[in-house]
Amino acid sequence: MSIDPQTRLKLSAGIASVLVAGTLVLVKLWALGATGALSIAASLADSALDLMMSLGAMAALFYAAKPADEDHAFGHSSVEDLTALAQALLVGISGVVIGWSAVVRLLNPGTAPLADEGTGIAVMVLSMALTFALVWWQGRIARRTGSRVVAADRLHYIGDLIPAAGAIVSLVASARFGIGQIDSIVALVAAGVLLVGALRIFKGAWDALMDRQAPPEVIEGIETLARNWPGVQGFHDLKTRTAGSRVFVHLHIELDGDLTLREAHDIGAGLRRTILLAYPQADVIIHKDVARKA
Repeated sequence: MSIDPQTRLKLSAGIASVLVAGTLVLVKLWALGATGALSIAASLADSALDLMMSLGAMAALFYAAKPADEDHAFGHSSVEDLTALAQALLVGISGVVIGWSAVVRLLNPGTAPLADEGTGIAVMVLSMALTFALVWWQGRIARRTGSRVVAADRLHYIGDLIPAAGAIVSLVASARFGIGQIDSIVALVAAGVLLVGALRIFKGAWDALMDRQAPPEVIEGIETLARNWPGVQGFHDLKTRTAGSRVFVHLHIELDGDLTLREAHDIGAGLRRTILLAYPQADVIIHKDVARKA
């Protein structure tokens, strides 16, 4: 199966996500044994969830890359929206759990003292560095491909950065001042970030599954290209829908009825190529109609 450049980029993000999540689970497991820090335990649980979600996201990206077949004439890209929907739900649940745990810890001052804070700090700094690099790479790919799966995967890694920073602050506060509850406040902020982001990803995936039209700027751009294309005397019935990172476009153009079949074909083919150059994620079907004479 040949893989187009856009799909190759999305798969690279999925593979990087799995590798980073697996590495973080191992180093945080070691740090938890060394420090006994609840903040690291929470971060470890979050990384384990990240690993499961990243594996699911990568599987969805591989499935979405399958070419169209008899049963799926428009391809398999909708699986990206289904996966993003599931990820948004899990991220939202994770945000609620993190927020609730933070409140419980704030109300319970009897947290056990931490140990070997230096090891914990080093591990969390490494964790943040790896996560930041992954988030940067996923952000580039999400912007270039429009993949909701990559965007959803990126969201929960962004959510990891705040609790990780909170864990570092907590370990430093424990080492210097004997205070071990500061990360609970940071965790509440992280929970809010996760919930807001989850709602945004959920809405985007839901709209795509309900065949919502393409963004207004994409529709306006296609209309401008059709309106100004040589030989096109008018157009109508422009319909769009999104599925995963794909945008499906149906367009009727009006041509001079005296044109030869080859001339009419060349006009439509040229317009289609131009739309694809402007919007590489598009799948374009153009119908040719005879223009009404005044």
